[in-house]
Amino acid sequence: MLKATDPTRRVMWTPSEEWTATSELTRFRHWLARERGVECLDYDALWHWSVKDIEGFWKAIWDYFDVRADGDPTSVLTDRTMPGARWFPDVQLNYAEQILADRDPERVAIVSVCESEAPQEFTWAELIDRVTRARAGLIAAGVGRGDRVAAYLPNTVEAVVALLATASLGAIWSIVAPETGATSTLDRFRQIDPTVLITVDGYRHAGREFDRLDVVREIVDELPTLGRVVVVDHLSPGRPLTGITAAVTWDDFCAAGPPLAFERVPFDHPLWILYSSGTTGAPKPIVHGHGGIVLEHLKKLHFHVDARRDDRILWFTSTGWMMWNFLVGGLLTDAAIVLYDGSPRHPDQAAMWDVVEATDTTCFGTSAGFLTACRADGVQPRKDRDLRRLRAVGSTGSPLTPEVFGWVYAELGPDLWLFSSSGGTDVCTSFIGGVPTLPVIQGELQRRSLGAPIAAWDDDAHPLIGAVGELVLTAPMPSMPVKFWGDTDGTRYREAYFDHYPTESPVWRHGDWIEITPGAGVVIHGRSDSTINRGGIRMGTSELYRSVLSLDAVVDALALDVIEPDASSRLELFVVLAAGQELDTELKRAITSRLRTDCSPRHIPDTVHRIDEVPRTRSGKPLEVPMKRLLMGADLDDVVDRDAVVNPHALDPFLRLAQERRDRCGQ
Repeated sequence: MLKATDPTRRVMWTPSEEWTATSELTRFRHWLARERGVECLDYDALWHWSVKDIEGFWKAIWDYFDVRADGDPTSVLTDRTMPGARWFPDVQLNYAEQILADRDPERVAIVSVCESEAPQEFTWAELIDRVTRARAGLIAAGVGRGDRVAAYLPNTVEAVVALLATASLGAIWSIVAPETGATSTLDRFRQIDPTVLITVDGYRHAGREFDRLDVVREIVDELPTLGRVVVVDHLSPGRPLTGITAAVTWDDFCAAGPPLAFERVPFDHPLWILYSSGTTGAPKPIVHGHGGIVLEHLKKLHFHVDARRDDRILWFTSTGWMMWNFLVGGLLTDAAIVLYDGSPRHPDQAAMWDVVEATDTTCFGTSAGFLTACRADGVQPRKDRDLRRLRAVGSTGSPLTPEVFGWVYAELGPDLWLFSSSGGTDVCTSFIGGVPTLPVIQGELQRRSLGAPIAAWDDDAHPLIGAVGELVLTAPMPSMPVKFWGDTDGTRYREAYFDHYPTESPVWRHGDWIEITPGAGVVIHGRSDSTINRGGIRMGTSELYRSVLSLDAVVDALALDVIEPDASSRLELFVVLAAGQELDTELKRAITSRLRTDCSPRHIPDTVHRIDEVPRTRSGKPLEVPMKRLLMGADLDDVVDRDAVVNPHALDPFLRLAQERRDRCGQ
């Protein structure tokens, strides 16, 4: 059994009566009582109802937000079987219509910021005009319902416009960030046979310009289904697009055309294709439907992010992370969204906080890794900045340690709502995370999200409370994948999520160790496939990280349980140190002592290594399993795609160590 969490963690924040009373969640609870006769006195009662009466809950979401659709929404869930659950089979709707219809033309919809540039604001009238023109360009290129539109774009307004134009036609969107190499991009786009590619000519990051047209040419040459290539000339407007077949500039593509219209499609009609990280094997092309994303993002952005009319929501993300799609979902609310394209640490470590100030951001979302780095670098967000409009900070990508919880409140003040979330590309949402009407407990995610039937199970499929188990979903959610693209018989989809527990009714096994506390909070203990088993005592890696990172000298860490050829194991601990610190005997002794006390004597590392950075995916997740496999003798190309790693230079010390191990073994 994995070690459970310390029950004495302190309350970091409690919502005021005014905050609670004016929250979107409270308004929904009152509506339920008035319109449905469903009395839920608190959030926990509301959650239990939402996962017990699944059909009633999701029909309430549909009605509360008055979803625009043709057909009859009375039939909510005709088949609960996973995979293959059938939601709202008798309706037709469109994601782009839910966002763009009946908007106040003068209100700001999007604030866009490029590195070292002033923010630009786009009203709803301007956004709708741009979508209308891009839609006309797609129609002229022959794009229709079911066609795939691929994009190689940064986090700028053109990407949002192109997504909405694509969705308005019932075509299928798929985007890859432009820092991704040609091979990795083709690993994704070759699977979906796109009709149109919308690309940028280059991007700016950390004060440098990166020309991508040569990469674009390589990509285009390997995609024979392309009939049109559209280039956003971001770096060098007006330069010739020689050597790119069927190329046209974005401005020429977006011509005048007919008024904006929307192709209403079945609930499960593909909206977009996202991809698994691709750190190992070919990326899985994950298809989400229009209806599932509309309902999930309406629920999540209103009730769990508490997006309000005058809010501005900034989530630092690249277009290659599902959080970009989630951020665009903020347009389903009355808030504005903030796009940022550039480095969060240029020209200095506090640069992202300058963006927060300059854009009047009220809700700033980021990765746990970013907040951890700010703490390590001694960043003071409020120094010489006016952040009084900032009322919430969100964190996702990996577990947020108690120490970083403490740093956020020490630096940003006691009145801030800090919500940590966990979910995945698989469902394009977080199914555990923020609840604006509940206290924030240090080191915990506040609650399971409404409509998310999450449980922690042991190996025998028994639910656990106050102990660590596998994260499972015991019933369907609308934003679960419709399918994997090209997976004609559903084999890859079933193997990915549903084969772990041989129960009569299949359950979704997500691959995380979680603990549901007696108080109904949640703690993420790391990936279940990177669990460390020492002498029969299993422990999630996040438990080790929480212990080690409580030392001021250590700012990041990676723990690997490496199996030797004789079936014994070695616990290798890699640490990133604060400036001015050395990995000397005294610090090693301190690390050992802390792990002995906090975890167990069996979880003392065999070796402690110093590294400059922990290698991470582009969504901020540490590369635990790939680095473990590398040290066990696998070739790098077989365990990780360098283009899927945000800091590929961080792989070098692991490569050297792997080679040393091979040399010792005579391989």
